[in-house]
Order: sequence, then structure tokens, then C-alpha cells
Amino acid sequence: MNIKKYSKNCNPFKLLRVIHIKHNIFKLTFFSLLIFTPYLFAQKVLPKTQGGQTDDLVEILKSDELEIINENGVDSRRVTNGIFKHKGALLYSRLAIQNINTNVIEAFGNVKIVQGDTIIVTGDTLFYYGNTRLAIVSGRKTVLKDRKRTLTTRKIEYDMANGIANYKVPGKTVDEENVLTSKEGIYNTTTKEFTYYKSVKLVNKKYTLTTDTLLYNSITKWSYFNGATKIVNKDGVVVGTKGQYNTESAESSFHRRTTVDNETYTLTADSLVVDGKSNNGQGKGNVVIVAKKDKTVLNGDEGFYWKSEGYSKIYGHAFVRNVVSEDTLYIRADTLYSYENAKDSTRKLIGNKNVYIYKSDFQGKCDSISYNTADSIIRFFRQPILWSDQHYQMEADSITAFLVNNEINRMLLKGKSFVITEDTLVKQFNQVKGRTINAYFETGNKLKQVLVDGNGESAYYAIDDKNKSIGLNRVECGRMNLLFVDNRVQKISFVGKPDGKLIPPSKIKPAERQLDGFNWRITEKPTKNKTIWAEL
Repeated sequence: MNIKKYSKNCNPFKLLRVIHIKHNIFKLTFFSLLIFTPYLFAQKVLPKTQGGQTDDLVEILKSDELEIINENGVDSRRVTNGIFKHKGALLYSRLAIQNINTNVIEAFGNVKIVQGDTIIVTGDTLFYYGNTRLAIVSGRKTVLKDRKRTLTTRKIEYDMANGIANYKVPGKTVDEENVLTSKEGIYNTTTKEFTYYKSVKLVNKKYTLTTDTLLYNSITKWSYFNGATKIVNKDGVVVGTKGQYNTESAESSFHRRTTVDNETYTLTADSLVVDGKSNNGQGKGNVVIVAKKDKTVLNGDEGFYWKSEGYSKIYGHAFVRNVVSEDTLYIRADTLYSYENAKDSTRKLIGNKNVYIYKSDFQGKCDSISYNTADSIIRFFRQPILWSDQHYQMEADSITAFLVNNEINRMLLKGKSFVITEDTLVKQFNQVKGRTINAYFETGNKLKQVLVDGNGESAYYAIDDKNKSIGLNRVECGRMNLLFVDNRVQKISFVGKPDGKLIPPSKIKPAERQLDGFNWRITEKPTKNKTIWAEL
């Protein structure tokens, strides 16, 4: 073994006169020392890269004590409280062993790397591979700092040539706005991009984000995540699996099934864009918007929600479900709008074009519809037609249904009003038409009274006490009042001078059985499946 030891604060290039060669291994004159010493201290054995190109050895700038050791043909340096320099970076430690042959440094105690004027890495131990410029720093607390953020973990592998640091043990990154933790991570000090893996958590004063994998660009403030992800802020929660989030603008977009959940609604879609500041959202693909306060659910292919206005719009296979008591009202339309009144938790629903409506006790279709949960009034516009399981059909230019306790209490028909009830006893149809009709219902949605005002006409079958038909009554009168029992006219009264006749059963002609405009359209009655687009 050949050992050379130098005093505190030595500079290797000033030691040419004090080197002593022991055991007569080799002898150097002062002149030869002057020639060869730089190679002893700077490049004793020039390491080579895979391509054969030589790299400079790490340079010693300062040390309290330096020993040069040759053992089994391996030259090394033992440096106490030294400072090394390599490719513009400075390396500090209490003790370092530098292998001249491999250009590798093992350093211990108060390890520090300073790269440029931005990056500082500190720890307890350091392995530095000079040929590749890879630094492995570890310790109870290993820290990488740049100007605006600090990464703390137990072990950092820092590729100084490319500015990439990674850790495979739990770590924490802190900047002015965020605290981010994960089990593994990579930081590109050049692009300022972080990639985090496993149990990732990003905490901001405005929100908290958890995910499996996260790419965070600290310059653009965009976070790209993959895997089960949750974003929580004071206004609600976003749950998805893949997307991106801007920590500054609070804008997010998700590319797989995602749900936004807050105190007033949930919005779920296959893809989703959310403005975190306003909580407005746009969803595409199997969109479901649930209003929590009144149990209203909107479904469609694409939808929008404006939180501050309490306004939703949904279209493409759109339908809405409104649960009242134990019954559900379904409304289908090309486009559906929902307006929420935050003061009294009521809602107004509007359907536009090709509207279908389904409820257990009545069904209908029209061109547009309006439903206000505050007063339980449903308005049908443009060629509306309604049916009931109690065998009646109603048509008019417009129809207004008044619900009480979730059942129809009254219907107001305006303009070309036509009411048809199926008389199952005689297997014929009772009919009433006029300018305006008020139809009243009893429990079970049974028709009990019809008031006609203006241009009244009726055709109904008279029944005797033995439930036998005694003929067909055809009556015209400006105003009339009809009372029904089991969909049959029990009593009729007229205001004004009626013009009518009773036609015996044997003399009823086919044309006389129907009022002008009669059209029994029961085959068009919507089913539940058709109303929710489950069947065409």
C-alpha cells in the first residue's frame, strides 16, 4: 500500500516539494514531480466512457486533510472537510473517498451539492459517479432545493447531467402554494415538472387532490393525473380516474367517468370540464345531473350546469326523473332545462321539442312542457295529448295539469279541446269537445266532472238502471257540465239552449258515433321505457 498524507487546508498543486515516496515503490525527482503531479491529483488513471472518450476527474478545490492511497493498483483520495468541483457543480462533505480509477466519490457527513445558482441538495451520504454525473444522496433528511420549492425525502438519485432527480421512498415537495407528498417521484429541474407515483396527495389552501399518478408542471400550474383521483374544495368533491387540473385557475377536465358532488347537486359524465372557481360544469357521454334537494335527476348525452344560477341544460337522449312521494314523473325531450330556486328549494323544468311524459297514472306527449315543483303545475304546449290508465284521452292547443298530493286534481284544456273516455261496458267512446274544458279528477285519477265553455259538443252513451245501453246522445251547447262515474256519463246539464238527440242503439250510424275531429290515439301512448330512451 502506498499512502501520502497532507496537512489541513492543503491545495494539492502546492505540495510538490513535500511528497515522500515510501518503501521505494518508485522515485520522482523534483522535475519529474513537477511533470507528473497533476496526473496524480487530477487524472491519475483517465477513466473512459463507453465510447472510449475520457472524462475529467472530479477536482478537489479545498480540504483540511488529504491522503492519497494506492492499493492493489487502485488509486484513491481520502479527503476531510473537502470541496470538490465537477462540471460547474460543487460537492461538500466531512469525509470523502475518491476512486481515481472509476471517478467515483463516496462522501459522508453534511453532504451538499450546489449546482449553479438554483439547485442545492443536502443529506448524510453521497455516491457521485463522475463519468455519468449521477449523484445518490441519502440520509435521515435528504433535501433538494431550487428557488421556489423544496423536496424532502430519505434518498434522492440526481442525474446532474440532465437535471432530473428521483426518489423511490416517501417524499414531500413544498412550494409557495402547495404541499405534495407521494411514495415515489421524479423532478425535472430544467422543465420544473414533477411526476409523482403512489399515494399522491396535493394540498393547496383552496383544495386537496389525491391520486395514484400525477404529473405537475409548476410553471404552467397544470396537474395531469391518472388513476383513482379525488379533488376536494370548500364547494364540493370531484372524483375521476384520468384528467388534468390547474392549481391556479382551478379549471379541471376529466377524460373518463367522473362525478362532481356538492351540497346541491351531483354531475356525472364520461368526460367532464369543471371550473373550480364557479363550480360550473360541462359533461359529455351518459350525463347524469342529480338535484339533491328535490330529488330531480336529469339524464342525457351532453349537459351543462351553472351553479350560481342554479341552471342546467341537457340534450341528446335527454330525460328527467322527479321523485315525488313514492311515484316518479319522467319527462323526455330533445333539450331539457332546469332552473333551481335556492330560496325555497323549488325547481322549474322545461322540455323543448318531441316531449314525452310518463307517470304511473297518466302519460302524454307534446312539443314543449313546463313543470314547476313549487305549485305542482305541469303545462303542455303545441299539440299536447294525454292519456290515463283509466281509459281517457285529452287533446287541446294547450293543457295545464294541476297536481295535488302527487295526483291530478284538475286539467285545463284551451283551444280545440277534446276529451275521449272509453266506455268498456258498451265498448264505445264517450266524447266531449269545446273551446275550453276543465276536467276534474277524484282519487285514483278517475275522471269525475267535465265543464265545457264555448262551442260545446258531446256524444255519450246513455245507460239504464240495468247497465244496458239505451242509445247515443248527440248534444251541442255553448256550455255544459258532465258528471262521470266509471268513465260513463252519469248526469249532464246545459247552460243555454242545447240542440241534441238520442239515437236508439239500432239506428246509430257509424259516422254518428264520433264527433268531428275524433282520433283515438292510444297506440301513441308513451311507455316508461320509451320515455327514458330504453326503446325506440
